[in-house]
Amino acid sequence: MPYEDYRTLKVRIDKKVAFVTIDHPPINLMTGRMMWELLNLSEEIAADDKVRVVVFDSADPDYFIAHFDLTALIRYPDRPPAKSSELHRLNKTCENFRRMPKVSIAKLEGRTRGGGSEFVLGLDMRFGAIGRAVLCQPEVALGILPGGGGTQRLSRLLGSARALEALLGCRDFPAELAAQYGWINRALPPEQLTPFVENLAFSIAAYPLEAVARCKTSILNVAEMPLVEGLIEESYLFDQLATQSEPKVRMKRFLDAGGQTREGEMDLDRLMKKAQLA
Repeated sequence: MPYEDYRTLKVRIDKKVAFVTIDHPPINLMTGRMMWELLNLSEEIAADDKVRVVVFDSADPDYFIAHFDLTALIRYPDRPPAKSSELHRLNKTCENFRRMPKVSIAKLEGRTRGGGSEFVLGLDMRFGAIGRAVLCQPEVALGILPGGGGTQRLSRLLGSARALEALLGCRDFPAELAAQYGWINRALPPEQLTPFVENLAFSIAAYPLEAVARCKTSILNVAEMPLVEGLIEESYLFDQLATQSEPKVRMKRFLDAGGQTREGEMDLDRLMKKAQLA
């Protein structure tokens, strides 16, 4: 059976959305076991045609993922190993989620620090509860630095100056400030967080798979291509989709429901839902 060999994660599938709850008492430390399970989960979700979106949350209201288990780091050898040419387990996991043609979302309601922050930075989107969600990269204060992508991903999201503030300040960022800086997508009142994230996840899961996948590909190209090359690739991806039958059917439903009329487009959300109906 799928999604069974997990001790730190609980998985349920609902309408093409995988809801993954991190449950590793007492404070959801990221241990070697959790890292292995997250990597395995990323591969299992990538291969599961029944899943289009994955949402991560926590069973502990105070901790999403506290940080990486320091007892493992204290046991590091006295001499550094040779420089590796391969990504380690956490970075492999994040790259799997970043590159798969599916969408990953973090729903943050507790503390997310160190390796926990690095994990959610590797997901496509992050949303936090006001007064509850806290993010931090405290590594430099302990004499190390983020080793799971924190310097790379945070700099790309925040810019170098704000990333340095977060990485060298080693201070907690509450949800509102994290959203202001771009660490998370937005901060929401706690009672609004779950409905918002679930509505977004179910909506994306209902959209044409190819459209979601190619849109994500085009966004990934931003970091890997010059602008003109990215624009040409975007046009190519657009043409591939526009020639397919499903988009044409959906666009016709949209028009039949009142699209491109003055009154109809006053309620665009209703029209978009009509376009999705089989």
